[in-house]
Amino acid sequence: MAVARTVTAPTRRPDRRAMLAVAVLGYVLASWAWALMAPLAPLLDDALGLTPMQQALAVSLPVVVGTLGRVPVGALTDRFGGRLVFVLVTGATIVALLVLATFGTRSVGGLLIGATLLGVAGTMLTVGVPFVSAWFPDAHRGLAIGAVGAGLCGNAIGGFTAVRLTQEYGMAAPYLVTAAALGVFALVAGAAARNAPAQTPRAGAARIRVAAVLRLPITRQATLWYTVSLALFATFSATLPLYLVNTYRLGAARAGDVLAVFVLVSVFTRPVGGWLADRLTPARPLAAAMIVLAVATAVQAFTPPLALTLAGTLPVLAVGLGIVNTTVIAQIAATVPPTMIGLVTGVTCAIAGIAGFLSPLLMAFSFTRYGDYGPALGALAAGSAFAAWIAVIQIRRAGRTP
Repeated sequence: MAVARTVTAPTRRPDRRAMLAVAVLGYVLASWAWALMAPLAPLLDDALGLTPMQQALAVSLPVVVGTLGRVPVGALTDRFGGRLVFVLVTGATIVALLVLATFGTRSVGGLLIGATLLGVAGTMLTVGVPFVSAWFPDAHRGLAIGAVGAGLCGNAIGGFTAVRLTQEYGMAAPYLVTAAALGVFALVAGAAARNAPAQTPRAGAARIRVAAVLRLPITRQATLWYTVSLALFATFSATLPLYLVNTYRLGAARAGDVLAVFVLVSVFTRPVGGWLADRLTPARPLAAAMIVLAVATAVQAFTPPLALTLAGTLPVLAVGLGIVNTTVIAQIAATVPPTMIGLVTGVTCAIAGIAGFLSPLLMAFSFTRYGDYGPALGALAAGSAFAAWIAVIQIRRAGRTP
């Protein structure tokens, strides 16, 4: 009997749907933590007397740290596999949340330090994408990656709960509740997650250099597309509560609800982008979605009535962002070897993260200088249109290549 158990146990393989569930749960909870600063920004202003620039820093620091951190975290995932890195990223996020709960509610310095540390939560995407890609190396890969991307709906949990928890239990409550949820996930990931054979840790993955990755055509193309996506997503998610409060005089709780709905529409459109990527080349949905993003941003630059904003431009932007985001990442996964997916995705996100960091600051500068967000949105619309035009040219050239 003992011999039979020794022989059969190694042949048992985890259900890849269970591994997908682990990755999605991890990104949901990490996204919940990563986005806490946006809905809390108006309340932090009241508690700490933040300037508009300090508010912008509080919501944008997690974005830039999270995107830049995807390079080393992606490389670590390629090297050691997703199981270990899930636990490491989760543990670091819990530490950041405890710092915010202890010091971030008392001083501006503590808030900014905690917000910087919280950026590690944003690296969870570059753990989940290579982890899931290795389990789904077939025609369903795009849809699986889209499902992981839909984990960004965790942002909505923060949007719905952060202000209410603060009003009911105090400023530290949102951080502590999120930390507790992540602690449970760390136990689940450590016990249940398993690396696919294609993601078996390899020594060679550690020697992949960023310079070599930058020379890949897919890296340059994906960086262009993802820069547009991340800049607009940061603008219409990280700063959306402040934008709605300052422009349309919405209450903080209602603005948080709008943020939550925006994020939900965006993230639940990501599997649609993955489905399209499985059945079509990324060219048409990607180019069409980017053009739509440019047009919708231009409309919003003229500050349309609140009803049009809530029922028109914001939903259109959310859908376009969901399609672009997943199509770009699915194309990376379909183009590069499994042991490079994490690093290529990380480099792409890190470079694009500069735009994600600057766009909230651009919004704050526009409001401080002109008393209006229109100039910043106009600049983002123009940049998006130019990037979409370049992307269409590149896609057409690729289509003519034999």
